[in-house]
Amino acid sequence: MRIDQLLAEAALDLARAGVAEAELDARLLLEHLTKMSRSQLVLRFDRPLDEATVTRYRQLVEQRCRRIPLQHLTGVQEFWSLKFTVSPTVLIPRPETEFLLEQVLAACGKTGVSRALDLCTGSGVIAVVLARELACPVVAVDISEPALRVAAVNCSRHDAAGRVLLVAGDLFAPLHPACPFDLIVSNPPYVAEEAIGTLEPEVSLAEPRLALSGGPGGLHCIERIAGEAVPYLRPGGLLFCEIGADQGRAAAAIFEATNLPYDNVRIIDDWAGRPRVVQARHIPR
Repeated sequence: MRIDQLLAEAALDLARAGVAEAELDARLLLEHLTKMSRSQLVLRFDRPLDEATVTRYRQLVEQRCRRIPLQHLTGVQEFWSLKFTVSPTVLIPRPETEFLLEQVLAACGKTGVSRALDLCTGSGVIAVVLARELACPVVAVDISEPALRVAAVNCSRHDAAGRVLLVAGDLFAPLHPACPFDLIVSNPPYVAEEAIGTLEPEVSLAEPRLALSGGPGGLHCIERIAGEAVPYLRPGGLLFCEIGADQGRAAAAIFEATNLPYDNVRIIDDWAGRPRVVQARHIPR
């Protein structure tokens, strides 16, 4: 079958299955399988593919029709203009987390960071970007050992293994407060447990619930980070946390609680004007 015919067939099947970007996914799956670029595919549109390749491609399309995420089929996701390895054991990196990192770098670029902490590291994208952009050591913690194995692959892939220390544990539990950090960054689980079933199947059925669910209301992990971070963040140090688009007021209230030593609490709206990041400073002594 010719490439153009095969792509048309795949796009139709994907659209019928409810895949939003059917034509794009059809092309990306074929690029992945054949290792051809978009321009190479276009130049060969009227040429046939061998039967083995056609069969394997149709298998990939059938999996995508079952709403298995494209990234799980290709094994990669682009983030920060870099290609990161992903698997079903980690959350697929999203543009919202790029926005989080932009805010971190904008705030820290002038002051400098000697030591940073990435909580709930998952695939390791935050740790890798911090290590590359801030040129500082980063401790990256996750409760999931399978996720840490993916993070290790990404640290090696992007020459960050020497600057990133991967640690297994529940938030701050494996750390010692005698060595506080200048910067804490986290993309924690923040989806309300009761809302997970309303998400797209690629998310609700395919991504790790451990990385999604923030408990009833979605704020459990954010509350823990705010309450437990204090001994691990040096006075004057900054904390950044990704939040849900409906959590701005609640997140600000958590960090502004009178029993917590934070000031300069900010809720930062993303490119679409939705609350996306909470920023707070540990009050200097």
